[in-house]
Amino acid sequence: MRFDVITLFPELFEPFLRVGVTRRAYESRQVDVRLWPLRDYAEDNYRRVDDRPYGGGPGMVMLVEPLERAITAVRADRAAAAMTAAMTAAMTAAEAAVEATPATPEAALPPVTGTPVVIHFSPTGRHMDQALVRELAAGPGAILLCGRYEGIDQRFLDRHVTMEVSLGDFVLSGGELPALALLDAVTRLQEGVLNDAASHQQDSFSDGLLDCPHYSRPEVLDTPAGPQSVPPVLLSGHHADIARWRRERSLALTLQRRPELIEAARRDGKLSRKDETFLAGLAGETGSGRASSQAGVKDAARGAPVGKSNTGHSGGSVARTAPKKR
Repeated sequence: MRFDVITLFPELFEPFLRVGVTRRAYESRQVDVRLWPLRDYAEDNYRRVDDRPYGGGPGMVMLVEPLERAITAVRADRAAAAMTAAMTAAMTAAEAAVEATPATPEAALPPVTGTPVVIHFSPTGRHMDQALVRELAAGPGAILLCGRYEGIDQRFLDRHVTMEVSLGDFVLSGGELPALALLDAVTRLQEGVLNDAASHQQDSFSDGLLDCPHYSRPEVLDTPAGPQSVPPVLLSGHHADIARWRRERSLALTLQRRPELIEAARRDGKLSRKDETFLAGLAGETGSGRASSQAGVKDAARGAPVGKSNTGHSGGSVARTAPKKR
């Protein structure tokens, strides 16, 4: 899997690629991230990549020509890398056949095949959610286009962009932060990246719901409001009961914070009969009135029995920067 990032600020990416649990994927090139500084593809002495908009108005617009040169270089490099990887794989297989030994080069990585999507980060784009992340995680990677200023000349977008993605309904200074978010979300779904393969399977949104609360030591936490204990079921050692408790906390928290996700999970057939019974119980046992209903759901989300007090239950750079254009 390979991601090519066209950006004015490659230095924003380098610290991210060196730290955290995803670092191993970038170092081993399991997820190959390549940074393409856009100013390297400007041809004037000032390395200009933007100019005033036609029709007037505030701000500057990113120019077509440097972007055209950059994306042409990216595509040529991807094609060359794919050809080299294919030739290397063929030679390795031939050598293994001659020696009658299995080909198991430790450093070999599968060639990146398939046409990558060209992603532009824009408020007009598809909302970035876990479904989109899973879709991209199963593909060959992407070319990430990080805009700045007032935006990118529409003629370039019309010619090259195949997907627009929005991080949310708010404004950022550029596409670098959404690109970092996308890289992290996609990378952690790759095989072997997380120490425990079950980690991402229990994440929020993995099954359409929010994640349940989590607890660790100490078993009892002394606070000014009094001692707060870990929910007893988590100390029971009964795996089925623990799994059901976590599922119910997930349902209750999702109902409290993101009720539209409950409806979506119901439409998609992701709620079992037990889930529906539990949700019906939340509505039926919290008493009449909106305030008491909300309080009951909040208690359930934190792990307290519905209708009872919840006291004691609280919820070297590894990126390869592209060579400068001569």
